[in-house]
Amino acid sequence: MTTTHGETIGWGVLAPGRIARNFVKDLLLLPDARLVASGSRSLERAQAFADEFGGRAHGSYAELVADPEVDVVYVASPHAFHEEHVMLALDAGKAVLCEKAMTLDAASTQRLFDAAAERGLFLMEAMWMATNPLVRKVCALLGTPEEPGPYGVPKQVHADLGFVVDRDPSDRLLDPAQGGGALLDMGVYPLTFAHLVLGEPERVVGVGALSERGIDLDVSIAGLYPHGATAALSSSLTSNSTRSATIATTTGSFELGRNFHSPTRVRWTAYDGKTELEGRWIELVPGEDEALVGRGYGNEAMEVHRCLRAGATTSALVPPEQTVSLMRQMDDLLAQLGVRYDR
Repeated sequence: MTTTHGETIGWGVLAPGRIARNFVKDLLLLPDARLVASGSRSLERAQAFADEFGGRAHGSYAELVADPEVDVVYVASPHAFHEEHVMLALDAGKAVLCEKAMTLDAASTQRLFDAAAERGLFLMEAMWMATNPLVRKVCALLGTPEEPGPYGVPKQVHADLGFVVDRDPSDRLLDPAQGGGALLDMGVYPLTFAHLVLGEPERVVGVGALSERGIDLDVSIAGLYPHGATAALSSSLTSNSTRSATIATTTGSFELGRNFHSPTRVRWTAYDGKTELEGRWIELVPGEDEALVGRGYGNEAMEVHRCLRAGATTSALVPPEQTVSLMRQMDDLLAQLGVRYDR
């Protein structure tokens, strides 16, 4: 099992790109986190990242995972390479936080969790929305059919995430060889949000438009969930969508505005079946709720720290069962859309 070095936990960044920059900005806000090193296939790129954020620069992924001061490796490479890079870190005896989508399919995702369990090492999908304290607070307010509570039972979820990707065709979002497409990169957020609110779906149905290279550019999903709940979800690489979400319950509705996956406050509106009764903002309460760290990537790192210090190999907030289920859902949807990745 991974041990930590002293009072701080040492991080290594594998593939220091756009998402890694966002993550590390929040990571460095944590007093018990230390950026030990970054590793890239280009030493110059790793050095530029190290010059900006600190730590050593390694000119290969193998050198990074072999660094003795690295306790946990953050894998931020494109989806198509996650399995290879997570295994590289696990074989070096390191804990791993792996960007979503975890891999290209559920089978390879399950293999990684099995490999981590066999080695007694921590592994978690970097689904930072699931560790966001306000998302967690809203989910905790929701009732069940047995105990509806004042906020009622969730019956419908709408969630959407999209923006225009006007980049070179070699960009990872557009390149099938790197696992490009709207679903794996952005659709995973609406799907996960619905999963957090409604549970594992009984059925998902998708339609979408594909690029000339065979990746999904726009996807719309209908989902049927336990107790007759439904969801309408969408993702896009061609349009600037609202990026918002709503949860309709038996007693009212929650509205998560733009960038629903990283909210800072949520609007609750109650109804009596005829008229609006109450509209108010739900926010994090200092001293009562966990504070939002940066944009929320910091809370994801905090969860990793909690697990490592407790000797846990998995997270209760982003459990393997949830990650594998989401990958199965996306396997199903990609097959319906006709998207095929070379593996």
